[in-house]
Amino acid sequence: MQAQQKKMSLTGRVILGMVLGILTGFIIRSLFAESSFVHEYIVNGLFEVGGKIFIASLKMLVVPLVFVSLVCGTSTLKDISTLGRLGGKTLAFYLTTTAIAITLALSMGNLFKPGAGADLSAATTFAAKEAPSLGQVIIDMFPTNPISSMANGNTLQIIVFAILFGIAISAAGKPGERIAAVFADLNDVIMKLVALLMNIAPYGVFFLMAKLFTGLGLDAIFNLLGYFLVLSAALLLHGLVVYGAMFKLFTGLSVKTFFRKMEDAVMFAFSTASSNATIPVTMETATKRLGSNNRIASFTIPLGATINMDGTAIMQGVATAFIAQAFNIDLTMGDYLTVILTATLASIGTAGVPGVGLIMLAMVLNQVGLPVEGIALIMGVDRLLDMIRTAVNITGDSCVTCIVAKSEGELDVNRFNDPHAGEKDEEVHLHPATNH
Repeated sequence: MQAQQKKMSLTGRVILGMVLGILTGFIIRSLFAESSFVHEYIVNGLFEVGGKIFIASLKMLVVPLVFVSLVCGTSTLKDISTLGRLGGKTLAFYLTTTAIAITLALSMGNLFKPGAGADLSAATTFAAKEAPSLGQVIIDMFPTNPISSMANGNTLQIIVFAILFGIAISAAGKPGERIAAVFADLNDVIMKLVALLMNIAPYGVFFLMAKLFTGLGLDAIFNLLGYFLVLSAALLLHGLVVYGAMFKLFTGLSVKTFFRKMEDAVMFAFSTASSNATIPVTMETATKRLGSNNRIASFTIPLGATINMDGTAIMQGVATAFIAQAFNIDLTMGDYLTVILTATLASIGTAGVPGVGLIMLAMVLNQVGLPVEGIALIMGVDRLLDMIRTAVNITGDSCVTCIVAKSEGELDVNRFNDPHAGEKDEEVHLHPATNH
């Protein structure tokens, strides 16, 4: 029995936690809908507290992990021009995949017409926050107080400060070498902390799924079944076919191996519905399992979690087509090109803004003269679709990381091909400190 338990991989345990959580949610919804005790002490007590602690634990790691790993990566660069080349490649891939995503979504939205004959009675006023201009986003990337940036979790500011700090370490000679060694040790400790949290993930995922599916109304999905199916299909098509084809074309490595090694990170992304909260697991997957050097992953993963919004772009494409059809408004080819351009640029323009998906969608709808109130139509199923979107987003981050790493000669192909790579790193053994 013990041997069987040991054989079960982390992915298997996370999937088991997810399935049991979904079943528990449905059972409570069906059998204990009227029980105030179950809802107060189990659903809003145990499940909510357990789920929120799990999400908070993941978010706790994001700032130290992004800062320390990026300082480690930047301080080992022999040539600063490498950084510019790395940034250019990464940005080009992220913007290209976003443009492909929105084009695919608009095509599917117009082919299957999910909004034809939609019920508009649910449309109520929806007020989206105004997105900052692209110029303001660029200004806001540079921190006036790096400690405040870390306290507020401003990823772009942390990235800029970490890069500058890493360059300074590289230029500082002997003192820089001593500081770099400290950061290298810190990075190992933080990655072990990630492994520690990954081992309790099945319980956190169980709590999150149980809480979500206790309160998730399936009637909302049935009312918007066409939209739900078209958007889900577009997300899966982009996540599997577009990324798979790109990965094969630019790395020449096995697509099947890539997706198999992405399982843990995808499960985390699906259950948390947050690219930022999943950064520690995505980083662990990219470096320990997929074989990308930390120099590349420490830059591409946090940046991708902030600006690479392919899943969100797909939602905007399908939602734009759905709302136009629901309100019986015809869009011209020029309107569709405007949607593609706006959504692609908005993925950078709204970087790091809370509620980014709906802000971007409001911007896109305004741009082509569609009623922003239409967003209220799709909000009923957005939470579930957000989980799929996040899984697609982090898959894109990892795909681009591997492509950039391979182009820079920084991808360990042996580690990538090793089916057991990273498994030892997930094990946690306590070694009590000894006094000398």
